[in-house]
Amino acid sequence: MIKRFFSHHPLMFWGGVIITLLVLCALTAQWIAPYDPIRQNLTQNLLPPSIHHWMGTDQYGRDVLSRLIYGSRVSLSVGLVAVSIYILIGTTVGSVAGYYGGWVDGALMRLVDILLCIPTFFLILMVIAFVGPSIINIMVIIGVTSWTDVARLVRGEVLALKEREFIQAARVIGMKDSRIILRHLLPNALGPVLVVATLGIGGAILVESSLSFLGLGVQPPTPSWGNMLEEGKDHLTDAWWLITFPGMAIFLTVLGYNLLGEGLRDLLDPRLRGSGRQ
Repeated sequence: MIKRFFSHHPLMFWGGVIITLLVLCALTAQWIAPYDPIRQNLTQNLLPPSIHHWMGTDQYGRDVLSRLIYGSRVSLSVGLVAVSIYILIGTTVGSVAGYYGGWVDGALMRLVDILLCIPTFFLILMVIAFVGPSIINIMVIIGVTSWTDVARLVRGEVLALKEREFIQAARVIGMKDSRIILRHLLPNALGPVLVVATLGIGGAILVESSLSFLGLGVQPPTPSWGNMLEEGKDHLTDAWWLITFPGMAIFLTVLGYNLLGEGLRDLLDPRLRGSGRQ
């Protein structure tokens, strides 16, 4: 049964394989990393990949593979926490706006329009300039600045659902608005939100990597894929492995989440199921 399911949804299979490997690396980093990721050994700096250092060493003699494995923890943490925050904010704003309509909808959607006029990445840069770079700040800032698309998506779903017969019946029997939203509207609107959340994790990882590359994200010596790229940019010609392996890790991780999100979309969208899309 499982084999048949994944044969009809190959995107979910390959995306799931990549993400599963990433999660396993993050959870078992302290056991599978061959070296201490922050321990320096200047006598072995810039060694190319070999049997002792599968991905070589950096300018401080630190093992690149070990830093890559520990960096997966940062990427997963930022992606999951940031997306959880903006899904919570977005679903709350979108469901309230869609359900109550009127001036409530107008006020909330004007707020969304204002935020959409500001490029999200530059807004994040501006906020970090005030509060300072740290992994906690990055998680929170990405979360509180990226919820607008989710709010508009949930609002549209709620607008389509709130006139359905089962919602009208819930109103007739006197069910509270909060109960209607939580028990009937949101569960029926979470399919598209789940797809957006899966795709959003990859986006959050890209944002964190970009911030770390600019020196505004996770600070050394804590390894993250972004600051590994930043440290390796000065050795493009004499140490290709310093940017190749972190770049491949970012690419494969974002690809995995995108494949998983596309597979979920195909699975949850009845129109795509009906068309036989795989």
